[in-house]
Amino acid sequence: MMNQARHEVPRGGGQTDALIEAIERFGFSSDQAGDHLRGQVRWLRYRAGTAPWRAVVLVALAWGVPLLLTASAGTAAAPLAHHPFLLDWGAWARFVLAIAIFTLMDRQVDEQLKRYLRHFVAAPLLTPQAMAAAAEAVARAIRRGRSPTAATACALIAFGLSAAGAAGLLGRTDVSWLVTGTEDARRLTAAAWWCVLVSSPLFWFLLLRWLWRHVVWGLLLRSIARVDLRLVVTHPDGAGGLAFLGEYPNVFAALVFAMSASLGAAVARAFQQDAFEVHAYSYLMAGWLACILLLFALPLAAFVRPLRALKEKTLLTGAAQATNHFRREEREILGRNLTTPDDPGVTGEPAQPNPSALIAAAKKMSIVPYSRTTIVPLGVAALLPLIAAGATQLPFQELWKVAKRLLLL
Repeated sequence: MMNQARHEVPRGGGQTDALIEAIERFGFSSDQAGDHLRGQVRWLRYRAGTAPWRAVVLVALAWGVPLLLTASAGTAAAPLAHHPFLLDWGAWARFVLAIAIFTLMDRQVDEQLKRYLRHFVAAPLLTPQAMAAAAEAVARAIRRGRSPTAATACALIAFGLSAAGAAGLLGRTDVSWLVTGTEDARRLTAAAWWCVLVSSPLFWFLLLRWLWRHVVWGLLLRSIARVDLRLVVTHPDGAGGLAFLGEYPNVFAALVFAMSASLGAAVARAFQQDAFEVHAYSYLMAGWLACILLLFALPLAAFVRPLRALKEKTLLTGAAQATNHFRREEREILGRNLTTPDDPGVTGEPAQPNPSALIAAAKKMSIVPYSRTTIVPLGVAALLPLIAAGATQLPFQELWKVAKRLLLL
Protein backbone atom coordinates (compact mmCIF):
# COMPACT_ATOMS: atom_id res chain seq x y z
CA MET A 1 0.00 0.00 0.00
CA MET A 2 2.90 2.31 0.76
CA ASN A 3 4.48 1.65 -2.64
CA GLN A 4 1.18 2.34 -4.32
CA ALA A 5 0.93 5.68 -2.52
CA ARG A 6 4.42 6.56 -3.73
CA HIS A 7 3.45 5.99 -7.35
CA GLU A 8 0.47 8.29 -6.98
CA VAL A 9 2.75 11.26 -6.23
CA PRO A 10 3.85 12.95 -9.47
CA ARG A 11 7.59 13.46 -9.80
CA GLY A 12 8.99 16.65 -11.23
CA GLY A 13 12.36 18.29 -11.02
CA GLY A 14 15.15 17.77 -8.54
CA GLN A 15 13.51 19.83 -5.79
CA THR A 16 10.27 17.88 -6.11
CA ASP A 17 12.15 14.58 -5.98
CA ALA A 18 14.02 15.78 -2.88
CA LEU A 19 10.74 16.58 -1.16
CA ILE A 20 9.21 13.23 -2.12
CA GLU A 21 12.27 11.44 -0.81
CA ALA A 22 12.09 13.38 2.47
CA ILE A 23 8.41 12.53 2.83
CA GLU A 24 9.08 8.81 2.31
CA ARG A 25 11.75 8.97 5.03
CA PHE A 26 9.40 10.82 7.37
CA GLY A 27 8.43 9.06 10.56
CA PHE A 28 8.77 9.33 14.32
CA SER A 29 9.50 5.68 15.03
CA SER A 30 13.15 4.74 15.08
CA ASP A 31 14.61 1.25 15.10
CA GLN A 32 17.71 2.31 17.02
CA ALA A 33 16.44 0.92 20.33
CA GLY A 34 15.23 -2.24 18.63
CA ASP A 35 18.56 -2.71 16.85
CA HIS A 36 20.42 -2.36 20.13
CA LEU A 37 18.11 -4.84 21.83
CA ARG A 38 18.47 -7.36 19.02
CA GLY A 39 22.22 -7.04 19.23
CA GLN A 40 22.26 -7.71 22.98
CA VAL A 41 19.68 -10.49 23.19
CA ARG A 42 19.94 -13.03 20.38
CA TRP A 43 16.57 -14.66 20.85
CA LEU A 44 14.95 -11.26 20.26
CA ARG A 45 16.89 -10.74 17.04
CA TYR A 46 13.75 -10.90 14.93
CA ARG A 47 10.83 -10.35 17.26
CA ALA A 48 12.11 -7.19 18.98
CA GLY A 49 11.63 -5.31 15.71
CA THR A 50 7.87 -5.84 15.59
CA ALA A 51 5.52 -3.46 17.38
CA PRO A 52 3.20 -6.19 18.75
CA TRP A 53 6.13 -8.00 20.34
CA ARG A 54 7.50 -4.77 21.81
CA ALA A 55 4.04 -4.08 23.23
CA VAL A 56 3.94 -7.52 24.84
CA VAL A 57 7.40 -7.04 26.38
CA LEU A 58 6.63 -3.57 27.75
CA VAL A 59 3.24 -4.58 29.16
CA ALA A 60 4.89 -7.61 30.78
CA LEU A 61 7.43 -5.30 32.43
CA ALA A 62 4.92 -2.67 33.50
CA TRP A 63 1.97 -4.87 34.53
CA GLY A 64 3.12 -8.49 34.49
CA VAL A 65 5.91 -8.08 37.04
CA PRO A 66 3.67 -6.29 39.59
CA LEU A 67 1.11 -9.05 39.02
CA LEU A 68 3.68 -11.68 39.98
CA LEU A 69 4.81 -9.65 42.99
CA THR A 70 1.26 -9.12 44.24
CA ALA A 71 0.38 -12.75 43.61
CA SER A 72 3.27 -13.85 45.81
CA ALA A 73 2.15 -11.38 48.49
CA GLY A 74 -1.48 -12.49 48.29
CA THR A 75 -2.76 -9.06 47.19
CA ALA A 76 -3.36 -9.75 43.49
CA ALA A 77 -6.89 -11.07 44.09
CA ALA A 78 -8.85 -10.10 47.18
CA PRO A 79 -12.25 -8.68 48.15
CA LEU A 80 -13.09 -5.38 46.47
CA ALA A 81 -12.83 -3.52 49.78
CA HIS A 82 -9.08 -4.22 49.83
CA HIS A 83 -8.60 -2.89 46.27
CA PRO A 84 -6.50 -5.80 44.96
CA PHE A 85 -4.16 -5.39 42.02
CA LEU A 86 -6.36 -7.22 39.52
CA LEU A 87 -9.24 -4.83 40.31
CA ASP A 88 -7.13 -1.68 40.11
CA TRP A 89 -8.50 0.05 37.01
CA GLY A 90 -5.68 2.58 37.08
CA ALA A 91 -3.10 -0.18 36.65
CA TRP A 92 -5.11 -1.72 33.82
CA ALA A 93 -5.57 1.63 32.07
CA ARG A 94 -2.00 2.89 32.34
CA PHE A 95 0.17 -0.22 32.38
CA VAL A 96 -1.78 -2.41 29.96
CA LEU A 97 -4.06 -0.38 27.70
CA ALA A 98 -2.06 2.84 27.42
CA ILE A 99 1.38 1.28 27.09
CA ALA A 100 0.12 -1.18 24.47
CA ILE A 101 -1.53 1.62 22.46
CA PHE A 102 1.49 3.92 22.71
CA THR A 103 3.69 1.13 21.35
CA LEU A 104 1.39 -0.13 18.60
CA MET A 105 0.72 3.38 17.24
CA ASP A 106 4.21 3.96 15.85
CA ARG A 107 4.02 2.67 12.29
CA GLN A 108 0.35 3.46 11.80
CA VAL A 109 0.74 7.12 12.71
CA ASP A 110 3.84 7.47 10.55
CA GLU A 111 2.09 6.10 7.47
CA GLN A 112 -1.05 8.18 7.95
CA LEU A 113 0.89 11.42 8.46
CA LYS A 114 2.88 10.67 5.31
CA ARG A 115 -0.40 10.57 3.43
CA TYR A 116 -1.12 14.17 4.41
CA LEU A 117 2.37 15.27 3.38
CA ARG A 118 2.03 13.50 0.02
CA HIS A 119 -1.17 15.43 -0.58
CA PHE A 120 0.77 18.70 -0.67
CA VAL A 121 2.82 17.36 -3.59
CA ALA A 122 0.07 15.50 -5.42
CA ALA A 123 -2.59 18.24 -5.24
CA PRO A 124 -0.25 20.17 -5.96
CA LEU A 125 -0.39 22.83 -3.25
CA LEU A 126 3.28 23.83 -3.22
CA THR A 127 4.89 26.09 -5.79
CA PRO A 128 8.11 24.84 -7.44
CA GLN A 129 10.04 27.47 -5.47
CA ALA A 130 8.63 26.14 -2.17
CA MET A 131 9.71 22.53 -2.69
CA ALA A 132 13.22 22.98 -1.27
CA ALA A 133 11.98 24.77 1.86
CA ALA A 134 9.31 22.11 2.40
CA ALA A 135 11.89 19.32 2.02
CA GLU A 136 14.12 20.99 4.61
CA ALA A 137 11.12 21.35 6.96
CA VAL A 138 10.35 17.62 6.66
CA ALA A 139 14.01 16.71 7.26
CA ARG A 140 14.06 18.98 10.32
CA ALA A 141 10.92 17.27 11.64
CA ILE A 142 12.57 13.87 11.26
CA ARG A 143 15.57 15.03 13.26
CA ARG A 144 13.39 16.53 15.97
CA GLY A 145 11.13 13.50 16.24
CA ARG A 146 14.06 11.12 16.65
CA SER A 147 16.22 13.45 18.73
CA PRO A 148 18.09 11.66 21.55
CA THR A 149 18.01 14.92 23.50
CA ALA A 150 14.22 15.04 23.35
CA ALA A 151 14.02 11.37 24.38
CA THR A 152 16.34 12.01 27.32
CA ALA A 153 14.28 15.00 28.42
CA CYS A 154 11.09 12.90 28.25
CA ALA A 155 12.75 10.19 30.34
CA LEU A 156 13.91 12.64 33.02
CA ILE A 157 10.48 14.26 33.23
CA ALA A 158 8.89 10.81 33.38
CA PHE A 159 11.00 9.81 36.38
CA GLY A 160 10.24 13.15 38.01
CA LEU A 161 6.49 12.69 37.59
CA SER A 162 6.71 9.14 38.92
CA ALA A 163 8.70 10.28 41.94
CA ALA A 164 6.20 13.07 42.61
CA GLY A 165 3.36 10.56 42.51
CA ALA A 166 5.19 8.18 44.82
CA ALA A 167 5.04 10.75 47.62
CA GLY A 168 1.30 10.23 47.93
CA LEU A 169 1.26 6.44 47.78
CA LEU A 170 1.80 5.97 51.51
CA GLY A 171 -1.49 7.74 52.12
CA ARG A 172 -3.40 5.14 50.11
CA THR A 173 -3.74 2.69 52.99
CA ASP A 174 -6.94 1.27 51.50
CA VAL A 175 -4.99 -0.24 48.60
CA SER A 176 -3.51 -3.47 49.91
CA TRP A 177 -1.10 -4.07 47.06
CA LEU A 178 0.54 -0.65 47.41
CA VAL A 179 0.99 -0.16 51.16
CA THR A 180 1.77 -2.63 53.92
CA GLY A 181 2.72 -2.51 57.58
CA THR A 182 1.07 -0.99 60.64
CA GLU A 183 -0.24 2.54 60.93
CA ASP A 184 2.95 3.67 62.64
CA ALA A 185 5.28 1.86 60.24
CA ARG A 186 3.79 1.99 56.78
CA ARG A 187 5.94 1.10 53.82
CA LEU A 188 5.53 0.54 50.12
CA THR A 189 5.26 -3.02 48.88
CA ALA A 190 7.66 -4.52 46.36
CA ALA A 191 4.99 -4.13 43.66
CA ALA A 192 4.56 -0.46 44.54
CA TRP A 193 8.32 0.14 44.28
CA TRP A 194 8.38 -1.58 40.91
CA CYS A 195 5.59 0.68 39.69
CA VAL A 196 7.42 3.76 40.96
CA LEU A 197 10.76 2.80 39.41
CA VAL A 198 9.64 1.03 36.21
CA SER A 199 5.93 0.99 35.35
CA SER A 200 5.02 4.63 35.93
CA PRO A 201 8.19 6.06 34.32
CA LEU A 202 7.56 3.84 31.31
CA PHE A 203 3.97 5.06 31.02
CA TRP A 204 4.95 8.72 31.38
CA PHE A 205 7.88 8.39 29.00
CA LEU A 206 5.75 6.91 26.21
CA LEU A 207 3.03 9.51 26.76
CA LEU A 208 5.46 12.44 26.80
CA ARG A 209 7.22 11.11 23.73
CA TRP A 210 3.94 11.06 21.82
CA LEU A 211 3.07 14.56 22.96
CA TRP A 212 6.50 15.71 21.79
CA ARG A 213 5.90 14.03 18.42
CA HIS A 214 2.66 15.95 18.09
CA VAL A 215 4.55 19.17 18.84
CA VAL A 216 7.02 18.26 16.08
CA TRP A 217 4.14 17.66 13.67
CA GLY A 218 2.68 21.04 14.60
CA LEU A 219 6.03 22.74 13.95
CA LEU A 220 6.21 21.02 10.58
CA LEU A 221 2.77 22.30 9.62
CA ARG A 222 3.79 25.80 10.71
CA SER A 223 6.85 25.64 8.45
CA ILE A 224 4.76 24.46 5.50
CA ALA A 225 2.22 27.23 6.13
CA ARG A 226 5.00 29.81 5.69
CA VAL A 227 6.04 28.73 2.18
CA ASP A 228 4.26 29.73 -1.03
CA LEU A 229 1.03 27.76 -1.30
CA ARG A 230 -1.20 27.38 -4.36
CA LEU A 231 -4.52 28.10 -2.65
CA VAL A 232 -7.78 29.10 -4.33
CA VAL A 233 -11.01 30.34 -2.76
CA THR A 234 -13.25 28.40 -5.15
CA HIS A 235 -11.80 25.05 -4.12
CA PRO A 236 -14.75 22.71 -3.45
CA ASP A 237 -13.44 21.75 -0.01
CA GLY A 238 -14.32 25.23 1.29
CA ALA A 239 -10.88 25.84 2.80
CA GLY A 240 -8.77 26.88 -0.17
CA GLY A 241 -7.62 23.30 -0.75
CA LEU A 242 -6.46 22.63 2.82
CA ALA A 243 -9.58 21.00 4.29
CA PHE A 244 -7.88 17.59 4.15
CA LEU A 245 -5.63 18.69 7.02
CA GLY A 246 -8.66 19.03 9.28
CA GLU A 247 -8.83 15.24 9.43
CA TYR A 248 -5.30 14.77 10.78
CA PRO A 249 -6.36 14.86 14.50
CA ASN A 250 -8.15 11.55 14.00
CA VAL A 251 -4.74 9.96 13.39
CA PHE A 252 -4.11 10.49 17.11
CA ALA A 253 -7.50 9.16 18.27
CA ALA A 254 -5.85 6.10 19.85
CA LEU A 255 -3.51 8.38 21.81
CA VAL A 256 -6.48 10.40 23.06
CA PHE A 257 -8.33 7.22 24.01
CA ALA A 258 -5.35 6.00 26.05
CA MET A 259 -5.04 9.33 27.88
CA SER A 260 -8.78 9.43 28.51
CA ALA A 261 -8.74 5.86 29.81
CA SER A 262 -6.10 6.82 32.39
CA LEU A 263 -8.16 9.85 33.41
CA GLY A 264 -11.34 7.76 33.48
CA ALA A 265 -9.73 5.23 35.81
CA ALA A 266 -8.83 8.03 38.22
CA VAL A 267 -12.39 9.38 38.05
CA ALA A 268 -13.85 5.92 38.74
CA ARG A 269 -11.58 5.52 41.77
CA ALA A 270 -12.60 8.98 43.02
CA PHE A 271 -16.27 8.01 42.66
CA GLN A 272 -15.67 4.83 44.66
CA GLN A 273 -14.04 6.84 47.45
CA ASP A 274 -16.80 9.50 47.36
CA ALA A 275 -14.07 12.06 46.63
CA PHE A 276 -15.68 13.40 43.47
CA GLU A 277 -18.98 15.26 43.24
CA VAL A 278 -21.39 14.07 40.58
CA HIS A 279 -22.42 17.62 39.62
CA ALA A 280 -18.78 18.39 38.72
CA TYR A 281 -18.60 15.41 36.41
CA SER A 282 -20.15 17.16 33.38
CA TYR A 283 -17.76 20.08 33.83
CA LEU A 284 -14.85 17.66 33.82
CA MET A 285 -16.08 16.08 30.58
CA ALA A 286 -16.53 19.47 28.93
CA GLY A 287 -13.15 20.73 30.11
CA TRP A 288 -11.33 17.59 28.99
CA LEU A 289 -12.99 17.65 25.56
CA ALA A 290 -12.12 21.33 25.15
CA CYS A 291 -8.47 20.68 26.06
CA ILE A 292 -8.21 17.80 23.58
CA LEU A 293 -9.80 19.73 20.71
CA LEU A 294 -7.66 22.77 21.43
CA LEU A 295 -4.51 20.64 21.54
CA PHE A 296 -5.12 19.31 18.04
CA ALA A 297 -6.54 22.52 16.59
CA LEU A 298 -3.48 24.61 17.47
CA PRO A 299 -1.23 23.18 14.70
CA LEU A 300 -3.89 24.07 12.13
CA ALA A 301 -3.90 27.68 13.31
CA ALA A 302 -0.69 28.16 11.31
CA PHE A 303 -2.79 28.17 8.13
CA VAL A 304 -5.09 30.95 9.33
CA ARG A 305 -2.69 33.62 8.07
CA PRO A 306 -2.37 32.43 4.43
CA LEU A 307 -6.08 31.59 4.22
CA ARG A 308 -7.08 34.95 5.66
CA ALA A 309 -4.73 36.74 3.25
CA LEU A 310 -6.23 34.80 0.34
CA LYS A 311 -9.75 35.64 1.46
CA GLU A 312 -9.02 39.34 1.90
CA LYS A 313 -7.17 39.67 -1.41
CA THR A 314 -9.94 37.85 -3.26
CA LEU A 315 -12.65 40.02 -1.74
CA LEU A 316 -10.74 43.23 -2.44
CA THR A 317 -9.77 42.32 -6.01
CA GLY A 318 -13.19 40.87 -6.70
CA ALA A 319 -14.90 43.99 -5.39
CA ALA A 320 -12.87 46.18 -7.75
CA GLN A 321 -13.65 43.94 -10.71
CA ALA A 322 -17.32 43.73 -9.73
CA THR A 323 -17.54 47.53 -9.72
CA ASN A 324 -16.16 47.78 -13.26
CA HIS A 325 -18.18 44.80 -14.52
CA PHE A 326 -21.56 45.95 -13.22
CA ARG A 327 -21.03 49.61 -14.10
CA ARG A 328 -20.31 48.52 -17.66
CA GLU A 329 -23.44 46.36 -17.59
CA GLU A 330 -25.37 49.36 -16.26
CA ARG A 331 -24.20 51.50 -19.18
CA GLU A 332 -25.16 48.81 -21.70
CA ILE A 333 -28.66 48.56 -20.24
CA LEU A 334 -29.40 52.18 -19.33
CA GLY A 335 -27.04 53.97 -21.68
CA ARG A 336 -25.19 55.68 -18.87
CA ASN A 337 -24.13 55.27 -15.25
CA LEU A 338 -26.60 56.65 -12.77
CA THR A 339 -23.84 57.92 -10.49
CA THR A 340 -20.60 59.67 -11.42
CA PRO A 341 -19.70 58.74 -15.04
CA ASP A 342 -16.42 56.88 -15.62
CA ASP A 343 -13.50 58.39 -17.51
CA PRO A 344 -13.34 57.60 -21.24
CA GLY A 345 -10.29 55.37 -20.60
CA VAL A 346 -12.31 53.21 -18.21
CA THR A 347 -15.37 52.96 -20.43
CA GLY A 348 -13.22 51.82 -23.35
CA GLU A 349 -11.69 48.89 -21.49
CA PRO A 350 -12.73 45.36 -22.56
CA ALA A 351 -15.46 43.62 -20.61
CA GLN A 352 -14.37 41.69 -17.53
CA PRO A 353 -15.94 38.44 -16.25
CA ASN A 354 -18.52 38.58 -13.49
CA PRO A 355 -16.69 37.88 -10.19
CA SER A 356 -19.84 37.26 -8.14
CA ALA A 357 -19.22 33.52 -7.77
CA LEU A 358 -15.63 34.18 -6.71
CA ILE A 359 -16.74 36.72 -4.09
CA ALA A 360 -19.44 34.38 -2.76
CA ALA A 361 -16.91 31.55 -2.46
CA ALA A 362 -14.47 33.84 -0.63
CA LYS A 363 -17.13 34.83 1.89
CA LYS A 364 -17.95 31.19 2.60
CA MET A 365 -14.36 29.97 2.72
CA SER A 366 -13.17 28.92 6.16
CA ILE A 367 -9.84 30.32 7.29
CA VAL A 368 -9.31 27.37 9.66
CA PRO A 369 -9.15 23.89 8.05
CA TYR A 370 -10.94 22.39 11.04
CA SER A 371 -14.53 21.22 10.98
CA ARG A 372 -16.75 19.69 13.63
CA THR A 373 -17.71 16.65 11.58
CA THR A 374 -14.13 15.60 10.84
CA ILE A 375 -13.11 15.46 14.49
CA VAL A 376 -16.09 13.50 15.84
CA PRO A 377 -13.96 10.32 16.21
CA LEU A 378 -11.49 12.32 18.29
CA GLY A 379 -14.29 13.59 20.53
CA VAL A 380 -15.67 10.08 20.96
CA ALA A 381 -12.22 8.79 21.91
CA ALA A 382 -11.92 11.57 24.50
CA LEU A 383 -15.33 11.05 26.09
CA LEU A 384 -15.95 7.29 25.91
CA PRO A 385 -13.65 6.31 28.82
CA LEU A 386 -15.11 9.10 30.95
CA ILE A 387 -18.60 7.86 30.17
CA ALA A 388 -17.55 4.38 31.29
CA ALA A 389 -16.19 5.83 34.53
CA GLY A 390 -19.33 7.84 35.17
CA ALA A 391 -21.51 4.81 34.49
CA THR A 392 -20.45 3.47 37.89
CA GLN A 393 -22.54 6.22 39.51
CA LEU A 394 -24.94 7.59 36.87
CA PRO A 395 -27.36 6.04 34.35
CA PHE A 396 -25.68 5.46 30.99
CA GLN A 397 -28.49 7.17 29.07
CA GLU A 398 -28.01 10.41 31.00
CA LEU A 399 -24.27 10.28 30.41
CA TRP A 400 -24.74 9.71 26.70
CA LYS A 401 -27.07 12.71 26.46
CA VAL A 402 -24.37 14.91 28.02
CA ALA A 403 -21.74 13.47 25.65
CA LYS A 404 -23.91 14.06 22.58
CA ARG A 405 -24.54 17.67 23.58
CA LEU A 406 -20.81 18.23 23.96
CA LEU A 407 -20.05 16.67 20.59
CA LEU A 408 -22.74 18.74 18.88
CA LEU A 409 -21.27 21.90 20.30
